[in-house]
Order: sequence, then structure tokens, then C-alpha cells
Amino acid sequence: MELRHLRYFLAVAEELHFTRAAEKLHIAQPPLSQQIRALEVELGVELFVRTRRKVKLTEAGRVLYEEGQRALAQLEQAVRLAQGAARGESGRLAVGFNSSAAYSVLPAILRTYRQRFAEVELVLREATTDRQLTDLREGRIDVGFLYLPIGDPALRWAVLLSEPLVVAVGECHPLADKPSLAIADLAAEPLILNPRADGRRFYDLVTEIFEQSGFKPRVAQEAALTQTIVSLVAGGVGIALLPDSARQFQRRAGVVYRPLSEQIPHLEVAVAWRAEPPAVVREFVRVAREIVTAAVTAGQSV
Repeated sequence: MELRHLRYFLAVAEELHFTRAAEKLHIAQPPLSQQIRALEVELGVELFVRTRRKVKLTEAGRVLYEEGQRALAQLEQAVRLAQGAARGESGRLAVGFNSSAAYSVLPAILRTYRQRFAEVELVLREATTDRQLTDLREGRIDVGFLYLPIGDPALRWAVLLSEPLVVAVGECHPLADKPSLAIADLAAEPLILNPRADGRRFYDLVTEIFEQSGFKPRVAQEAALTQTIVSLVAGGVGIALLPDSARQFQRRAGVVYRPLSEQIPHLEVAVAWRAEPPAVVREFVRVAREIVTAAVTAGQSV
């Protein structure tokens, strides 16, 4: 049975009048009658009882009418979903992110994206840059918010944020009295840093900053999470170099943040995706870039 035959049948079943059904379908009445008769022959059942005065459904016709309505509704829903997926309006999107993105660009991007694409199922996964790169290549995530450099020809990316590092120190620490700090001020201080296995790019950047200034960092304690590092700073365990965005959300009592006086490399946070992405990924990246561009234009932090 072809889809058009089902539509013809449903029109006649709703109108119980061949002429009105033909007008509704924008076809002539004789061809419609022929198509219905052909459908009855194909199915081997009578669908309508026809008299000079009226047309009514047989029991078989009633069952086909009820089931046909459901089938057509499901088909139309499938078509809508397919069209929505082609426009990036439905489907599933797995997004990886690191702590810098979580404390800066990610909330505003997710808020806007959910408002515009409510039918997309979002799956969020916090992970290091190295983990995200592996997950992107192997298809476990579709988009990642991570640190540059990437250096993978199979991936595409766009820089969203370039942020400086700041020094987190206990509010009673002697360094807290200075408006800004030099690397030399930190050389003898115990440093709290994430394990290299949990964040190679950030770890290497911090150690490189010290080494380029002629010092070897005194790593006294390692901690994977930014909030843990800040807590340890508050507890007097040591100091820490953190992305500037961390202080927007880590207003913990007992910790102050000071800028570095030297010109040092910034952390670049990018959104990354695989080459030739589906529409749902393209739309997410478009929203991400739009939100960041609007914030920069307005002179706001993201």
C-alpha cells in the first residue's frame, strides 16, 4: 500500500463522501473511487459500504482508519524530526568542557543554546583537554571546550577566550599586600598545582613560566580540581597560579587574587569539533561564537 493510498482512504473515511473527499484532496472524484477500489482489492477486504444515499465504514475500514491515523501521525512526526535534525534543531549532542570553560564561557553559551534548541538532548562531560581530544577523535563527544594548542588535522576549532593567569594567595599571606606579583616573588613559595596527567597543557604552561624566569617551581601539593586548589590556598598550604576566570566563581573566604606583573602567555580556550560536522554541531558552534563575540563587543566578561 502506497502512502498516497492511505491518505486517499483517510480522506474518504473522514468525509464519508467521495465527492467531498476528492475536493479535499484536489483530485477528481472518479479517479479517487478507482484508487479506493484498487486498495480494497490489494488488501482483500471491503473498506466501505456504498449506497446511493450514504457511505459508511465496514469493520475492516474502521480498524484501518484508526490504525492509519496513528501510522500517518507517526510518519509525520518522523519527517518533522528528520527535518529538525537536518537544521540542527533536534538530536543528541555530547559536549566536553574543562574548568576554565565552566567558570567563564560555558554557562552563557548553554543558556542561550537551550533556549533556541530545546529539542536537542545535551550530554555534558567535564574532562581535561587530553581526554577531550581522545573523546573527539573516537566520537564519544561531539564538541569540546579545551585549551590550545590542538595540532590535530582531523579537528577544527575556534578560539573563544584568551585569559591571563592570576596568583591565588591566602589573605593573611605577606604577598597579599602587594597589588601585583612577579614570578620572582613566587620562586620560594610552595606551589599547589594540578597533576600533569590531569591537565598537561596547564601544568606545562605554569612550569614553563617559572623556568623561563630562571626558577624551578616548588610543587608542594597536587590537586585535580580548581575548587580543591583554592581550598588548600585558603588553608595556608601554598599559593597557586590559576586562570583569571577562576576568581569569578571561587570567592572563597581567606583567598585573594593578584595579577602577574610580567608579560606571560595566556591560556587560550577554544571550542573544537570534528571536520565535516552535522548540523547540530554547526549550530552549537555558531551559538558559542555568537555569545562570545557579543560579550567582547559589549566589553563584558563571559
